Amino acid sequence: MAKYIFVTGGVTSSLGKGIVAASLAKLLQARGLKVTIQKFDPYINIDPGTMNPYEHGECYVTEDGAETDLDLGHYERFLNIFTSQANNVTTGRIYQTVINKEREGAYLGKTVQVVPHITDEIKRRMLQLGKGGEFDIVITEIGGTVGDIESLPFVEAVRQLQWELPEEDTLVIHLTLIPYLKAAKELKTKPTQHSVKMLSQEGVHPDILVCRTEKELTPELRRKIALFCNVKLEAVIEAADAQTIYEVPLLMMREKLDIISMKKLKIENTKEPELSKWKEFLDKLKYPKYRVTIGLIGKYLELQDAYKSILESFIHAGAMNECQVQIVNIHSEFITDVNVTEKLSGLDGLLVAPGFGHRGVEGKIVAVKYARENGLPFFGICLGMQMAAIEFARNVLGLKNAHSTEMDPHTTEPVIDLMEEQNAVTNKGGTMRLGSYPCTIKANSLAETIYGSRSINERHRHRWEFNNKYLEQFENAGMVASGKNPGTDLVEIIELPKHPFFIGVQYHPELKSTVENPQPIFVHFIKAARTYAEKRMEAKSPLLQSEMN
Repeated sequence: MAKYIFVTGGVTSSLGKGIVAASLAKLLQARGLKVTIQKFDPYINIDPGTMNPYEHGECYVTEDGAETDLDLGHYERFLNIFTSQANNVTTGRIYQTVINKEREGAYLGKTVQVVPHITDEIKRRMLQLGKGGEFDIVITEIGGTVGDIESLPFVEAVRQLQWELPEEDTLVIHLTLIPYLKAAKELKTKPTQHSVKMLSQEGVHPDILVCRTEKELTPELRRKIALFCNVKLEAVIEAADAQTIYEVPLLMMREKLDIISMKKLKIENTKEPELSKWKEFLDKLKYPKYRVTIGLIGKYLELQDAYKSILESFIHAGAMNECQVQIVNIHSEFITDVNVTEKLSGLDGLLVAPGFGHRGVEGKIVAVKYARENGLPFFGICLGMQMAAIEFARNVLGLKNAHSTEMDPHTTEPVIDLMEEQNAVTNKGGTMRLGSYPCTIKANSLAETIYGSRSINERHRHRWEFNNKYLEQFENAGMVASGKNPGTDLVEIIELPKHPFFIGVQYHPELKSTVENPQPIFVHFIKAARTYAEKRMEAKSPLLQSEMN
């Protein structure tokens, strides 16, 4: 049977529970243990699929088509594994299950209550991944902070599991803040003391404290925290601010978080963590040889978490190319024919991000046109690919009314149209084309060069698709559909062979990029951007280049 680690947070949100959980999982995995992570979110939405990115950041889609919390992206990127529907559970899903059971008559004669019915369902789902024998350790991250009303049933479920399971089978890690007061020039432990006290009042006593801090924890401070929070001195872990999230596993290893966890769980493992690939990645990330500037065009740019997987994919691909990737955020609403050259002329590559809705689409179309006409490396994802198709239809095929029926339901040239199976859909939650689907790639195409294969699988999240009625016109004019779904003939990839690098994909390749396996399109895109940057420098300084040679 698996052992269970629970990660809670206190004082404030956004301390990095997901990163700490993923870092510990990485260290345990590197020791040869089989580890998975799950996230329990306290909101009543069934999943984040219907939430605005401003509310929740990006919606991360798993292989099996679950719309989940963005922390699952961190889990996959760190561990190089696939997660599933079972790895993300919300209060809404818990209540839905219990209410459905009540309607079916499962509780006949009983009063359905938070305790025991809701907490029993939470416990069932907390233990589910560990029952198949597939994993040695299941790490559960509890969303929100201790003291939140909506988080109380999850904390109560953890309390009950601590009591029900053998002592050596559970471990509670509490992530908390040690703020630094500049006026007093000292770190303050009181918020952490109160946070632990609040957690203890709910019957859960943390075994390990991970303390987020801007300054180094002195031995005196560690002793004080250990004494007043009732944990062992070795279990007070410093989590200092890091330059990149990918440094955190090494920082946690230095603090011996994995050793202390295994000691509490009575896991005998003397193998040192195998992190050579991870360290090699970090070296390339921290000491790049080149630099490129990529324009990210979207409409949720005020919140970086809205494009979290894309930004992380750039980090992975940049390290692979020994290249620092500088991202320039460009709001599509403010791009026009008049200012497009000014906004994009300094870039080495352009990525048009996914999204929904009408806002900002005309700016995206203008940007795509600039990239196509000026040989600027271009990469379009989902809506970005659709904008590339619309731009080509308007400005190359001469279809001036070309549009998507998402933005203009009455367009006379529906180059992008609602998928046939979506016509009857009325419910918005979980009804898009979701999850992993196969794609067959055309021989001798850019896509084949990128993937090194004629057959791939990628993840989707969309309702609209390329209208195949216009495919012949597109291909006659030079745009190639280089990737299609073998079952439905859905166009998955478009490219321009005569362009230095121009590719659009209907799927979301950013969702499968990991530290150990960077997504190939991002890798080749950065490579193309580097080539473009070098040529641009040569054109600017021909004399200097000749002297260097």
